[in-house]
Amino acid sequence: MSKPTTPEEAAAAGKSVPFARFLRYFVGLGTWGFGGPIATVGYMQRDLVERRGWLDRQDFLNGVALGQTMPGPLAAQVVMWVGYLEAGTGGALATAIAFILPSFMLVLAVAYFYVRYEGLNVVQSLFYGVAPAVMAIIAVAAVKLARLTDEKDLRFWGISVLIFAVTALSGAEIALLFIAAGFLMIALDAPPPFLRRGGESLGAAASLGVHFSVLTGTAVGGTLVSLGLFFLKAGAFIFGSGLAIVPFLKEGIVSQHHWLTQGQFLDAVAMGLITPGPVVITAAFVGYLVGGLAGAAVATVAIFTPIYLGVVVPGKWFVRHQDNAQVRAFVKGATAAAAGAIAGAAVVLTRSAVTDWPTVAILVGSLIFTWRFKNKEPILVLFAAAAGVLLKGI
Repeated sequence: MSKPTTPEEAAAAGKSVPFARFLRYFVGLGTWGFGGPIATVGYMQRDLVERRGWLDRQDFLNGVALGQTMPGPLAAQVVMWVGYLEAGTGGALATAIAFILPSFMLVLAVAYFYVRYEGLNVVQSLFYGVAPAVMAIIAVAAVKLARLTDEKDLRFWGISVLIFAVTALSGAEIALLFIAAGFLMIALDAPPPFLRRGGESLGAAASLGVHFSVLTGTAVGGTLVSLGLFFLKAGAFIFGSGLAIVPFLKEGIVSQHHWLTQGQFLDAVAMGLITPGPVVITAAFVGYLVGGLAGAAVATVAIFTPIYLGVVVPGKWFVRHQDNAQVRAFVKGATAAAAGAIAGAAVVLTRSAVTDWPTVAILVGSLIFTWRFKNKEPILVLFAAAAGVLLKGI
């Protein structure tokens, strides 16, 4: 009998696939993986499970279930899970780097030219059209996430509506409300013994400047530390969708620290949407605008660190306990809160993105396009950018 000569034949014959082949695949996926997390996970299932047979179907589905439970962008979590299965914690880190690096490099290149030429009319015109389109994408994502998570349960809709109202009216996203929503659902659906006995109740509690440096931007050492701590916290609160990070980032970056203007923040979100790979690569763009190359590196490492730990630390435990009623209740509550926060952030940001009748038209057209066509966000953003140039001029 002849020996298997392809990875597919080797997998079919029960032989392990060289880990380097996984790394090459994830570099490619990070380069051409447009369409958002669901599309990217679909590519992986098609390529690694169905076509090549490199992964067992149940192993892959366990990774998807983990990603839907732990905070973090789903696509990046599944990529790390595959690496974890193949080569342990080091493998998870290697596949994460392979997947993230292409989009990181692309965002750095765009950020460099953005900072260098931000004063040009053409750049302002591009983002004049892009900003309302991004608002449409965020709004539709919030509605779809709420419908998927909340279904017909009025309790979940109540959480989503409450968090939406708090975010829209206050202009702030309160991270503790995510945790409070999760624990509320535990108390309602799967209360631990001490709650059944009537235990304790649950509570909830800038401008870029003209001397921008490519290496350090406008940041000083203290700012880089603050940047890292902020994105570490952000990475721990991305429930339900990569876009769930938008309200959290807006509150910290624009309202609290004043690192960016609201317009610059919208441009950063657009970069996360039009580039391949995870939407949270927005962190690299923000980091570059705040602290140059050092800021981009700090922000990217910081935001992916809790996501990585959320895969490799509880991974094996989760597979054994994924049906635990308390885990499922917490995730449902936190995700319902995320849907409301995304929608509220869309309202807040739209006030600065939609300022006249042309941007209203772009917003309405983008809402129709996003609802009608799935996983075409990069195409929409490019169309909107062209519309901005045509309407505002060069």
